[in-house]
Amino acid sequence: MERFYGAVVARKKLVLALFILAALMGLALRGMVGVNYDINDYLPAGTASTVSLEVMGEEFPGGIPNARVMVPDVTVPQALAYKEALAAVPGVEDVSWLDDSADLAQPLDALDPDLLKNYYQNGAALYSVTVSEEDYVAAVDGMRAVIGPDGAMTGQAVSQASSATATMGEVRLIGVFGVAFALVVLALTTSSWLDPLLVLAGLGVAVFINGGSNLIFGEISFVTNAAGSILQMAVSLDYSVFLLHRFEECRAEGLDNDAAMVRALCRSTSSILSSGLTTVIGFFALALMRFRLGPDMGLALAKGVAISLVTALVCLPCLVLVTCRWSDKLRHRRLLPGFDGFGRFVRRVAMPLALVFVLAIVPAYLASNANDFYYGSGKMFGPDSQYGRDTAAIEDAFGVSDTYVLLVPGRDTAVQAELSRDLQALDHVTGVISYVDAAGAAVPFSYLDEDTLSQLMSEGYSRMVLTVDVPYEGADTFVLVEAVRAAAERYYPGAYYLAGQGVNTYDLMDTVTSDLVKVNLMAIGAVFLVLLAAMRSLWLPVLLVLSIETAIWLNLSVPYFMGTPIFYITYLIISSIQLGATVDYAILMTDRYRENRAALGRKDALVRTVSGTAVSILTSGSVLTVVGLLMGYISSNLLLSQLGFLLGRGALFSLGIVLLVLPGLLCATDKLVMGRRPKAEDRMKEENQ
Repeated sequence: MERFYGAVVARKKLVLALFILAALMGLALRGMVGVNYDINDYLPAGTASTVSLEVMGEEFPGGIPNARVMVPDVTVPQALAYKEALAAVPGVEDVSWLDDSADLAQPLDALDPDLLKNYYQNGAALYSVTVSEEDYVAAVDGMRAVIGPDGAMTGQAVSQASSATATMGEVRLIGVFGVAFALVVLALTTSSWLDPLLVLAGLGVAVFINGGSNLIFGEISFVTNAAGSILQMAVSLDYSVFLLHRFEECRAEGLDNDAAMVRALCRSTSSILSSGLTTVIGFFALALMRFRLGPDMGLALAKGVAISLVTALVCLPCLVLVTCRWSDKLRHRRLLPGFDGFGRFVRRVAMPLALVFVLAIVPAYLASNANDFYYGSGKMFGPDSQYGRDTAAIEDAFGVSDTYVLLVPGRDTAVQAELSRDLQALDHVTGVISYVDAAGAAVPFSYLDEDTLSQLMSEGYSRMVLTVDVPYEGADTFVLVEAVRAAAERYYPGAYYLAGQGVNTYDLMDTVTSDLVKVNLMAIGAVFLVLLAAMRSLWLPVLLVLSIETAIWLNLSVPYFMGTPIFYITYLIISSIQLGATVDYAILMTDRYRENRAALGRKDALVRTVSGTAVSILTSGSVLTVVGLLMGYISSNLLLSQLGFLLGRGALFSLGIVLLVLPGLLCATDKLVMGRRPKAEDRMKEENQ
């Protein structure tokens, strides 16, 4: 180890140049990484709705309607003109309106009222639009230009386009504020005005390299794109700070800069790697999810933290040594007061808080598992957003609506007629369009023109389009999906295909809920084994993991007590992120306690441990907290916003437990922590306290 670091330090300018080159390459490649805004694309490949979409794409032209567009205050001729204008927008594959289901040569009063209310009410026209997945943003912008500010749009295509448009600017804003706060915190906790810039420069190199290396995935999810870089910075910050503190200690021993850096690296590598490994494992556990958003985010973040570790141990030392002369000239006095008083305060309250902690474990666990959830993308935008206002306007005028498409094999119109009757009898099914409904079971196929027939029949399948009055997700939606599948199963067992936004959400719910236990057990088990190997104690891994898991349960119990539903995806992801990102604080606290306990009594060791680790823990924890809260307040996408709030609040809970509760738990279980009975001199110190 010493030989390796010696070689790095001896070639510091070359090493630094190589890292800068890699960062520039990463920055250039980063723009080539695609971003996917459709969470349904991350369903497992064999999921029923995913397979259904693939078969439909092979058998029929066009896709499932994915947008509802409303234009108010128009006559029928004007509505038809708007339909043509919408159809002419690049990226729009199909536009359906009243004229596709009724003869508009008749007076409106002569039309079926149930049909009319789905398309034209009180002078407002509602269109069902199919937008190409490759052109969501451009097509939605084009449709917005056609309908003007008084029109409204909703649906999957509009939601994804809104996410893409808003997220890019919001990510940059979060990054700017996050970096600014990190600079302030680092200025307070380091000894030179240049140190914060060096730390952030090293982190920037790691972020750029990781961003460019995401090209190996082809594309990443919008969640990873929005949260990945800022999370990488927040959770990796303490590696650099810890190394800088060690370097200053070694310089104080009288060594020259190069020798001091080599010694600092040798002394800190073990603790930095063990902390980094627990974080990598926490993120890597997400790769076990069947829902592929987990692997997407987990692998990108695990790779990012690994790159940050290498950068902190190889690039940053070279950067510090090259700039030592300027750093020394910019030294400043200590800006933060000592934490001895805080350490004494913790000694007084540690035991009562430890008791409260023990009493809170079970209620926190139960509450965290009793939340109400959103599973899909239907609730990603709040009522104050453009999307939320448009959705409310359309639903106020025309009600809630979704479209399911059912494929059944063959052309047996008699069986299809029976199935259509069963489907129309289901609650919340407001209409069925199929060959047997358009022409009748006894009418020859030649009755319909070729264009219409091709929309309803292929060589191998017949298509039935269901209009339903349920939202994209919810109890009624899930019951309806099960009922439609049950009806199709009676007539075509194992041979039908059903797709639609509500169907996707049902399968998403089924997939992500099955991932929870597996991911959590993997993360907890792997972190436990790392701690077991590093600390050579059975009790300490139990204590540390229980401390952070309780912080996670407290964090996730807040939405339950507030009566706020949360996105199940964030519920699943935050457990691994909070465990991996904040267990480092508990490791540092425990290591320092054991080190101090070898020379001091329990209570004195507690005070010195808390006062000695508070700055390091608060540096990393405060940045993680603020970054999370910034994401929560700035993101208009509620999934990202909720992830941010959970991350920020979770960091606060972890900080509180590590700084205020864990010291008391270490004292209370001192014999198990130390793995031996206190020496005679230790007992005397205890008696004199």
